[in-house]
Amino acid sequence: MNNENQDKTQDLVVKFEVEGQEIKLSKKIVQEYIVGSDVPITNQEFKLFTELCKVRKLNPFLREAYLIKYKAGTPAQLVVGKDAILKRAVLNPNYDGMECGIIVQKDDGTIEERQGTFKLGNEQLVGGWARVFRKDWTHPTYSSVSFNEVAQKTGQGQLNSNWGNKGATMVEKVAKVRALRETFVEDLAGMYEAEEMQQEIPQQEPIEVQAETEEQSEITTKEVSMNDI
Repeated sequence: MNNENQDKTQDLVVKFEVEGQEIKLSKKIVQEYIVGSDVPITNQEFKLFTELCKVRKLNPFLREAYLIKYKAGTPAQLVVGKDAILKRAVLNPNYDGMECGIIVQKDDGTIEERQGTFKLGNEQLVGGWARVFRKDWTHPTYSSVSFNEVAQKTGQGQLNSNWGNKGATMVEKVAKVRALRETFVEDLAGMYEAEEMQQEIPQQEPIEVQAETEEQSEITTKEVSMNDI
C-alpha cells in the first residue's frame, strides 16, 4: 500500500450508536486509544474490530471491547469485557438467572462441585462451572472448564498474577462467560472474554478522547461503510 492509500485509510471513520451515544472510530483513534501501542494494526484488524463493536453495540471507550496486539506480524486479538457479556445476557427478556462456582479436589481424592469460590487451603482447585437458565428453554445450559486448560501462564511457565492470586475467581469467570454465550448466542456470538483467549487486558480507566481529536476528525475524515475499508 502506498503512502496516499495509507493516509486515506487513516482518515476513514466508522460511526454507530451505543445506548444513544454516537461512537466514532477511525484507524488512528483505535491505534492510539484502544490498542495503546506502537505496533500497527492492519486494515483488516481495524475492520473486524469496528464491525464487532458496531454489530454488538460495544463501547470501546468504556472498556467493553479491546484490540490487543503486542508484535508486528502476529494477529491482533479482539476481546470483550466480562461485564459487557453479562450485561447483554441480563438484558435479554428470556434470561432467568445463573448458578456458578468452582470444582475442587479434596484430600481424599473426591471431586466436589460447589457454588461460589471458597475453598480450603488443603483443597486443590481443578476447575469452574456455570449453569444458565432461559425462560423459553426447559433445560439450563451447563458449562465446566478445567483450570489447567484455561489458566494463563508467563513465559517462564508460572501462573500470571491474576491466576496465581485469584485462580478461583478467574476460572469461575471463564465458565460463566462460556455458559452465557452458549445460552444467548443471538446476542453474544463472536464475543470472547480475555481469559478465554489467553490474553491479559490493560488495567486502564475508561478512555476520554481529547476534544481536539474529535474536532480534527470532523474536518479531515469521512464516514464510510464497512465495505469501503
